[in-house]
Amino acid sequence: MPVDAFLIRSAMPSAEQTSMISSLMESSSLDGKPSERLLVETHISWVILAGDFAYKIKKPVDLGFLDFSTLENRHRCCEEELRLNLRLAPEYYLEVVPITRTKTEWQLQGSGRVVEYAVKMKRFDTRQQLDVLASRGELSAVQIDAVASLLAEFHRSRAEVSRTRGTAAQVCGPARDNFSHIARLRGDTLPSAFRQLQAWNEQACKNHSSFMELRREQGWIRECHGDLHLGNMAWVDDKPLIFDAIEFNPDLRWIDTLSETAFLVMDLCARGEAPLAWRFLNHYLEYTGDYQGLRLLPFYLVYRAMVRAKIAAIRCSQLQAGEEKDAADQEFSRYLALALDFSRSVLPQLVITHGLSGSGKSTFSAGLVEKAGFIRIRSDVERKRLFDLEAQTPTRAAPLSGIYTPGASEKVYEKLLDLAAAVLDAGFNVVVDAAFLQEHQRTPFRALARDRRLRFSPVILRASPEELRERVARRKNDVSDADLAVLEHQLAGYVELSPGEQEYALVVDTGLSWDWDGILSDLGLR
Repeated sequence: MPVDAFLIRSAMPSAEQTSMISSLMESSSLDGKPSERLLVETHISWVILAGDFAYKIKKPVDLGFLDFSTLENRHRCCEEELRLNLRLAPEYYLEVVPITRTKTEWQLQGSGRVVEYAVKMKRFDTRQQLDVLASRGELSAVQIDAVASLLAEFHRSRAEVSRTRGTAAQVCGPARDNFSHIARLRGDTLPSAFRQLQAWNEQACKNHSSFMELRREQGWIRECHGDLHLGNMAWVDDKPLIFDAIEFNPDLRWIDTLSETAFLVMDLCARGEAPLAWRFLNHYLEYTGDYQGLRLLPFYLVYRAMVRAKIAAIRCSQLQAGEEKDAADQEFSRYLALALDFSRSVLPQLVITHGLSGSGKSTFSAGLVEKAGFIRIRSDVERKRLFDLEAQTPTRAAPLSGIYTPGASEKVYEKLLDLAAAVLDAGFNVVVDAAFLQEHQRTPFRALARDRRLRFSPVILRASPEELRERVARRKNDVSDADLAVLEHQLAGYVELSPGEQEYALVVDTGLSWDWDGILSDLGLR
């Protein structure tokens, strides 16, 4: 829910509204037994849970950022809510139904005059909401991967593009408003970190305004979900369900796709799920290829954290002294600290892998993602993207043929170099997951790090030939096309790193258990 919603407390319903809800709770026009129905109320809606369905009714309120004050507006917003959520939850958003009134009662789709509208939805088990799963420590990598894939596919194919919305002024305006709003609420109680963040935000807007405009011109401003946090997601029938898109304010959903992605990254980090946050981000980027957009990720992460800080500040201002007020104050400080962490820049480093098929390159790079917040670039994914193939599309070409000819591989490594440069320039650690079997493939990456005066670490992944063959033979549903024929070709032509390269290379024996503390320490990450 947008933060300004908390500026106005829930309006007291009129006697007629109370009567309508009471009548519907008992009406035979709804599913289920009246005694088993539940009513959920927020400051802008009622939701009646009846049988297998939920009926969402909008309150006749005008809060500035939303206007439900007339029946016409409420009807229009119900239709918008249905349209928007059919994109991601078509099985759960069913229809807009009229509420009618006779002399004696209110009914759904009755014979009287239409006095209200409701969005009819299929119910699901709220214990399977992702925020609930996270609170129980049950949110899994499989679920996060599925959310990332669904969101990336949604952004790519179902979210309409706008090249008129999302100007730099429209992006930076709400970010600046967060700070001015908090300053009015907190007055002299603001810590120095707040002013530091405000100055950082202002500088970020100046530094990135041209890039924001470029993003708009390139089509990254889309009609997104708008409120993408774990509380608006569930795991149902072994797949993710994303619901409750923002219908009442277009400005909150016509945003950069990376801003929407940053919302969930921030939410996961705030819940102590940083490894899953980095996993989600990397899975999303592998699907979309939007590595260039990482330049704006710190800005959007800070923006999303400051939105939450503002919510906490508003709540704190509305409460009397006591435990609730103290909790809101602590939440404000927590989100402020999170925003400060997102704003901090460090010198990134470049890691490349070196190893034969089955040596553990992808396992290693995945570990850097979750354990150290790296951005991973995978040659298997980028090679297929270069040839307009989906990552999971098998090619099974013979060695040095198809999309694996020397010329094709040269183009792939050039692409990997460009992407690595973009990630480093955005301020993120990057690991390039590729075989790097030839020195001429590694040299440009070493030069890239040297030119930027950044740490460069080639990591040699080793396992016995027998172990390599066993791993490759049991691969299933892998983005890599390497089979035993490819591995034997690699083994026959394998050349060790030059003595000069080996001086600063890290060797990891993947036939043994992974010593991540030692690996991270050797990479200067501990």
